[in-house]
Amino acid sequence: MTPDEANRLAITRFRNYQAGGRAVTITVPSTAGGLVVTGSIDYRGEIGYGVVRGTGRDASGDGLIQWTATTVLVHPMADAPATAPSTPPASGWYRRPLQKSGSSLDSSLAIALGLGSDRPDNAELLPQNGAARLGHDTVNGHPVDVMTGPDARARAGTADTVRYWIGSDGTMYRVRAGVASESRPLVIDFGTRKYVPVRPAPGITPAR
Repeated sequence: MTPDEANRLAITRFRNYQAGGRAVTITVPSTAGGLVVTGSIDYRGEIGYGVVRGTGRDASGDGLIQWTATTVLVHPMADAPATAPSTPPASGWYRRPLQKSGSSLDSSLAIALGLGSDRPDNAELLPQNGAARLGHDTVNGHPVDVMTGPDARARAGTADTVRYWIGSDGTMYRVRAGVASESRPLVIDFGTRKYVPVRPAPGITPAR
């Protein structure tokens, strides 16, 4: 990994914070069929919001979803829309703690929320901790470098190293990470739609 590559990896989470928020599509692995969360994450307020859709048995959980680092709110809908309404419904939410383990959905939500930081990482330490460049790729027309982040096995919810697809200016376009107990990784795609500012559902307080 060159110094330039290490610098881009070091600032990629900070880029998300600088942007305020990003549009995301989170593909969650599941033995019951799989889930896709389509929405936005406010990296300054540390809150995500969107539509969750499933296939197979997971389709029973379709609806709206909003989450923070500690809480998940779900709003079941028999016919979930393609995009979440800009203003969350005033009622009909079910609240529960975000599970630290045992749920591929909650692990995926926590990992996605953690992809923002109010300061860059230490570029000099990244290669020492296992970060490396794997090669080139293209994501939605953007040329990117594929890099592995530091060893993530000690982080909650991840089973292996995390891969980042990063542009020449440090912009994050895709992240892939292993999820404990699942054979397939979760995939987070950024920026395929316009970011819509996240408005808190009743009872949710953003970090800032």
